[in-house]
Amino acid sequence: MYLLVLDDVWNENEEEWEKLKTLLLDGKRGSKVVITTRIELVANITSPISQGYPLKGLSDDQSWALLKRMAFKEEQETISTNFKAIGMDMVKKCKGVPLAIKTIGRVLSKKKTEAEWSDIKNIELTNVTELKDGIMPVLKLSYDYLPPYLKCCFAYCSLFPKDYLINKLTLIQLWIAQGFIQSPDENLLLVDVADDYFKELLWRSFFQEVEKDEGMTGGFKMHDLMHDLAQYVSRIDCTLVDSNAKKVNEKRRHLSFPFYNVSFFEENLSTLVRANKIRTFILAYNNWNYYQGTIEESTLKKLISSFRYLRALDLHGLNMKMLPNTIDTLMHLKYLDLSSNDIEVLPSSITKLVNLQTLKLCLCKKLRKLPVDIQKLVSLKHLDLEDCENLTHMPHGLGQLTSLQTLNLFVLSEGPVGSSKHCGGLAELNKLNDLRGKLEIKNLPQLKDATPEYKAANLKDKQRLSKLILRWNPEGDDGVDAMDSLQPHKHLKYLEVDSYMGVRVSSWLSVLTNLVELRIGHCKKCQYLPPLYQLSSLRELAIVGMDGLEYMADGDMNDEISASLASPSTFFPSLEDLWLFGCGNLKGWWRSVDKGNEATTTSTISSSSSTNHYHQHMPYFPRLSFLSLDYCPKMTWMPLFPNLEKKLWLTNSSLKPLEETIEMNNRGGRASSFPSSSSSFSPPLSKLKELYLEQIPEELESLPEEWFKNLTSLETLHIWECPNLTSLPEGVSHLTSLQRLEIQCCPQLKQRCEKENGEDWDKISHIPNLYIY
Repeated sequence: MYLLVLDDVWNENEEEWEKLKTLLLDGKRGSKVVITTRIELVANITSPISQGYPLKGLSDDQSWALLKRMAFKEEQETISTNFKAIGMDMVKKCKGVPLAIKTIGRVLSKKKTEAEWSDIKNIELTNVTELKDGIMPVLKLSYDYLPPYLKCCFAYCSLFPKDYLINKLTLIQLWIAQGFIQSPDENLLLVDVADDYFKELLWRSFFQEVEKDEGMTGGFKMHDLMHDLAQYVSRIDCTLVDSNAKKVNEKRRHLSFPFYNVSFFEENLSTLVRANKIRTFILAYNNWNYYQGTIEESTLKKLISSFRYLRALDLHGLNMKMLPNTIDTLMHLKYLDLSSNDIEVLPSSITKLVNLQTLKLCLCKKLRKLPVDIQKLVSLKHLDLEDCENLTHMPHGLGQLTSLQTLNLFVLSEGPVGSSKHCGGLAELNKLNDLRGKLEIKNLPQLKDATPEYKAANLKDKQRLSKLILRWNPEGDDGVDAMDSLQPHKHLKYLEVDSYMGVRVSSWLSVLTNLVELRIGHCKKCQYLPPLYQLSSLRELAIVGMDGLEYMADGDMNDEISASLASPSTFFPSLEDLWLFGCGNLKGWWRSVDKGNEATTTSTISSSSSTNHYHQHMPYFPRLSFLSLDYCPKMTWMPLFPNLEKKLWLTNSSLKPLEETIEMNNRGGRASSFPSSSSSFSPPLSKLKELYLEQIPEELESLPEEWFKNLTSLETLHIWECPNLTSLPEGVSHLTSLQRLEIQCCPQLKQRCEKENGEDWDKISHIPNLYIY
């Protein structure tokens, strides 16, 4: 059985629809096909018998409410009846389409008088006579009211096919390459000015945000109607080449190919090269649609030699093994995308491209080195090396490119520091203080005195970096305290530390108060972490493969309890996701607990009275929603987690933290008196939706009945590899929200859960999705 949704269909070929229908008839009874279209003929062809469902637009009142929200400030309560009368006339021309209402509303938001509104209704909107189709005149009017610097930016977007996920930074780099971006202030970077342009087009509803915009990394799309408008207004200069096209208009200035087909380029080469004045040549297809052929080097050479005026050249995903050395003939080139190719070495001639601003080499997994004279690329601002996993070093002289804004990978040679004059060290990063976004430093040396080398990177002055990854070469000396010299700027939002062999992670970690995500992994000799609980912005924390770590916090539990009692919001106030994975020696959260006059380690707490005492004062995570404890079998004491909502995953780890959290109310503990994340009190774990129990080290014969009194929101329960588990508690039958139960490698339980005959069948028969292996 299937549900197939075909959205915004334009194909009017009846024969092709009949072929598709023949294939779909093999589906099981109950299969459905949903088709949306703007063309009545398509509806008649695809569904000649059943009646379609014409979708109505917004009502007049709804349309006016939306227009009012777009055109007026929120605090403006009273609006004159004249404004409303003019607005109601205009929304009728929008035919109830929200996109048209929003865009015309943004135009009207700049007009403050009734006369200006009347002019738009009676003159401007009436004069848009070129487009008669539906709401297109309204959208065209919105375009006409764009300032000139935004018109060219919007029109250029017609080079991307419909429903294409456009990378924001890529588009900005292309705009800059074409000279569309002009800075009003020499102190402003063009990329920031372009970002403002983008935000204004987004605000005016010419773009639709799809991915959350983290700096410059977000993705967005254009509504199909806006794409139609972009193609209309750019029809003289821009062409989105169809794969069935027999020729390409040689007068066009910007060409885009939403496909890659070797035969097309070879068959149409003579036509393509006639368009020798083009400024843009891009391949606008998605990564998963790469054609698995290889373009001939002779074809590439012919294209390069013909397009002398190119500003932007995109050759990504062509399976190229080498870039022709004639690339240096493109003296005007500012944007070059060579990503996802099999290039091992770039030609030295590429360094003659003195106007080149953007060089993309991401996913060139065979690339071994960058050009020796890379410093000759004096205009370079963006060097994308993401996932160039075979790079051996950075060239000496890279640090002279002080205008660099993007350098997401910096690889140090595995040889001794300074062993080769062609290999740049961390000092190359010293003056690159305009770097933004992500920086990964790979193969950091493990040295007993690495301070001078590390300090040379000058990470603290790189204020625009948001993401920093530090990866050490696991071979070498133990770099005790060497991390101190790698302190980044306090604005950092993401930090990853990998394979550091020092005993202690640097204390500067505690002052990164803007940190949102922290990952520390494979630091096998690390025994001490700095205090993390007051990182007020931290939402995700992952500690992975830390063999030497016994306690998450080196101090006394009461130190953190005191802070929590003074203000509960100071103990990991924003933490939502916590991963503890592969920390085989991790015993507890705190190294010691001060019980009155008696100090003890958390690992020695065992008696009921001791348990009650510590439970009464145990801090808890106020916002934690996801917790994964994997392969941490000794971890028995940690802060409680009553507000988990998304998932709790326990693999080869003790059940003690789970038991203590569920029982926190029964203990009469202070933890239960703290307010939960919601406005009203709810029992611990009553919001949890998914619970995974796998390879539990205790001799677990049954799950405690009292657990299931709390787990009222549970939707998924997985029990894997618990061979001693003999039965399920009666409480499972009362979990009315449970949609999925999976039991694997639990032989005794499998027998008891046998359909209709098993002793526990009545407890689980109400669950829709049962998987018992």
